[in-house]
Amino acid sequence: MKFVEKSGKSVEEALRLALIDLEASREEVDYEVIDEGNKGFLGFGAKDCLIKVFKKNTTQDVARHFIESILKEMNIQAELEIKLENDVLNINMIGDDMAILIGKRGQTLDAIQYLISLVVNKDHDDYIRVVLDTENYRMKRKETLENLADRLAFKVKKSRKNVILEPMNPYERRIIHSALQNNPYVSTKSEGDEPYRKVVIYFDFKKNKAN
Repeated sequence: MKFVEKSGKSVEEALRLALIDLEASREEVDYEVIDEGNKGFLGFGAKDCLIKVFKKNTTQDVARHFIESILKEMNIQAELEIKLENDVLNINMIGDDMAILIGKRGQTLDAIQYLISLVVNKDHDDYIRVVLDTENYRMKRKETLENLADRLAFKVKKSRKNVILEPMNPYERRIIHSALQNNPYVSTKSEGDEPYRKVVIYFDFKKNKAN
């Protein structure tokens, strides 16, 4: 945690100087008084107060430190792009040989994302949603799932038989549900318990009757 020590004729004066050095606002720091100083007697023997001012770790800082520790243990070098917008923490990892961080069907990426979410939301009042990505995997996976949904929906339309997909995490299930929510022939539902919960695509006779 970054900190500076500053002295001044008052705590507020010392704090103001520290904020300039730390390039921070009052809300971004904590401080402790090391020496309260004294006003002396008739102007003689006066002593400035001394404070230590700490810059609080931001959500981005916490996430960065945690990811860097994981990458170090895995002996992987990667550049991190981290941005917090509207309670969504987007993290992109850039480097060579990122496939090991993605894993089979993104399972490793999802596991790391889950751990980051636990860390950044610890003692946090508002929930921060974490989206971890590398090599644009999330978008590619989204496109793959949407194409899969369309193909299977056509199959269900022709056969009138349900299709049960492999277990997926909540994010990927939402992609399937969203892709087919306006389909005029089929509907979707989720069945089972985590982590084996699956999407079922079924021929919706009510929709077809309405049409």
